[in-house]
Amino acid sequence: MTIEELLDKCINDKLIDLTISGPKIASSEMPKKVKVRPVQLNSDVSYQSSEYIGTKVFHTNYNDDEIKIKVSEWIKNDFKQAQFMMTDADAQVLSSKKGKLTVKYRKLTEQRKQKDLSHNRSKSYILKEGECVDFLVDLGVMTKDGKVVKAKYDKYRQINRFLEFIEDIIPQLDKSSEQTIIDFGCGKSYLTFAMYYYLKVLKGYDIRIVGLDLKEDVIEKCNLLSKKYGYDKLKFLVGDIASYEDVTKVDMVVTLHACDTATDYALAKAVKWGAKVILSVPCCQHEANTMIKNELLSPVFSYGILKERMAAIFTDAVRTNLLEEAGYQTQILEFIDMEHTPKNLLIRAVYTGRKNLQAGEKVRLMEKELNLNLTLNKLV
Repeated sequence: MTIEELLDKCINDKLIDLTISGPKIASSEMPKKVKVRPVQLNSDVSYQSSEYIGTKVFHTNYNDDEIKIKVSEWIKNDFKQAQFMMTDADAQVLSSKKGKLTVKYRKLTEQRKQKDLSHNRSKSYILKEGECVDFLVDLGVMTKDGKVVKAKYDKYRQINRFLEFIEDIIPQLDKSSEQTIIDFGCGKSYLTFAMYYYLKVLKGYDIRIVGLDLKEDVIEKCNLLSKKYGYDKLKFLVGDIASYEDVTKVDMVVTLHACDTATDYALAKAVKWGAKVILSVPCCQHEANTMIKNELLSPVFSYGILKERMAAIFTDAVRTNLLEEAGYQTQILEFIDMEHTPKNLLIRAVYTGRKNLQAGEKVRLMEKELNLNLTLNKLV
């Protein structure tokens, strides 16, 4: 598929948003990323670009033909990648320094909802400011009158962004029966409480959530809060990801910032249980960093920070491809903008039963070339 054919398929009434990132040349005068979304102007739909230059954002509106030309130029000349999100598909374009383009396009099994196209829309959060939510007050994110605490605004945005991912996977959950969700490494459980509140209180699902963490004092506090709110099917336990065996069937597994190989044990458990949905934000990819070697890439690996970042990228590539091999449809998505946290990639996997054996074969060849033998290989 050519870039022109892809743009014809993606830039239409089905486009939700487009993110173009990874400048080929670093410059303070050039955008570090560009976002494009459709907007309603009077009776017509136009496309608004947001160019992020330094600390400023510059907006421009284009018609259908103009935005396709502009996006093509950005991808071919200025940026390394583009991620398209449509109501019925996802697409990605990778652009090399020499301008070679790699195009990937994948239809979705479930349709997404189109967003509000109004031009001057305000950011619509699932947990709205001004509406008091008890657990956000007790966790220090909100005041009793529903105002977000200024120092916790990033956490408020993160919680709402996480709930957007939950909203996307709701069609995978069965509303007619109890759904079991395991949250490994739940910590202070901002997101665990948010998930329960959204699915149980706002959406009416019959859910049971178990939050696991190794910190006894944190688990004790979370259980007290859960009892205070009457969340009878939200329990917190002191437990280790690898050894937890108290359930035999799980519908969704969440693992956010589980350090290094703890993410792999969580993913392996999810596969073993036949989880319909996996949401994972990996953290601290130390294992790959200690193994990775390749003579051709030695100019990159000789710099510690570059080696660390490449190790993280290769680790997540291995994880997603092994999940594809196990019958999941996977995506790697931006969780929170990089300026708020470097741990900003989320792996979303939805079970389809269609095992992509080629994905597993290719990733093992890649591991061999990079001297890798990562934990998830041994577990799934």
